[in-house]
Amino acid sequence: MQNNKVHSVLDDYFHEREARELFSGVVRISTAEEVLYNRAFGFANRAWKIPNKVEYRFDTASVTKLFTAVAVLQLIDQQLFNLDTRVVEYLNLIGTAIPSDVTVFHLMTHSSGIADDCEEEDNENYEESWLTEPCYAVTETKDFLHRFIHKPPNFKPGAGCRYCNCSFVLLGLMIEKASGLQYRDYILKQVFEAIGMNDSTFFHQAYVTERLAEGYDPVLNETGEITGYKRNIFAFPPIGSPDGGAHVTARDLDHFLRTIMAGKVLSPELTAKLFQPHVYYDRTDEYELRHGFVFLFYLDSKGEVVCFKKEGYSAGVSAEIRYYPAQDICITILSNMAEGVWEPLRELHKLVCTGSLRG
Repeated sequence: MQNNKVHSVLDDYFHEREARELFSGVVRISTAEEVLYNRAFGFANRAWKIPNKVEYRFDTASVTKLFTAVAVLQLIDQQLFNLDTRVVEYLNLIGTAIPSDVTVFHLMTHSSGIADDCEEEDNENYEESWLTEPCYAVTETKDFLHRFIHKPPNFKPGAGCRYCNCSFVLLGLMIEKASGLQYRDYILKQVFEAIGMNDSTFFHQAYVTERLAEGYDPVLNETGEITGYKRNIFAFPPIGSPDGGAHVTARDLDHFLRTIMAGKVLSPELTAKLFQPHVYYDRTDEYELRHGFVFLFYLDSKGEVVCFKKEGYSAGVSAEIRYYPAQDICITILSNMAEGVWEPLRELHKLVCTGSLRG
């Protein structure tokens, strides 16, 4: 499939989903040599019918954990702590329910077993977790602590793998202690600015922001018809934190990944560790899934990495960056709809694996 045909096929696919109110966002597909596809669909502001553009910033939800992980590894490179550092002692969390032997490695690979503030793996709803607490009151990393530190752990450190947002809250506190900076200030300076992510930052929902795609989801009646749209402003805290909520462009996220892979940010040792699977997570009919330092790796029957990814999901937000090493293809999809990216990613996965995206 040549590039012009790639564009035509993908344009038809995404325009059809756009027309059915199934996708709103930006799709970027690249190799090291060229951008294969870069398009925007849907509305950045639905009330005023303002179309999305490729240069608009999107909430990335848990994709933000990538920036937290890189910050942690930068501080390890500076020998301010290491992967075996015990978190409870380092953060003086003695007397909480967090086990004393939880390490940085456990937090980075979702193998700590600590309780989350919302157990999404048990289908608890994160948006509903704010019904008894004002989300707007949680603006600093430490503000999350009371939501999880006294909850009993799910398993002993290293005895399993269970996705945990609050693991990255603790990592954010370690960044703050080691650097002497607030989490967002560190990321802005040492990650976004240092890497050249010039359109990426953290936005507070209370303030007007230019070139920002606002999150929303359709409201459906009992027959599945769309009767309106709901904004996501009460679904999570008003500004990003170590576990989610940074706003980036697709170009910046693509650039971030390729810059890290090129070894321009971390030491060779930690660069290699970042792009390696470490802990068994799950298995599908086709792949074994392993967590690395925040990335989720898909391994085939021979143990080869087919792709690795980081996704994000919340009310009015879905996002994913995915990389295929054998094809050197990076797919970045940012959507201001909660269900926007998942079905397109399945279709794009088929195209990559059959070689259709590069001819």
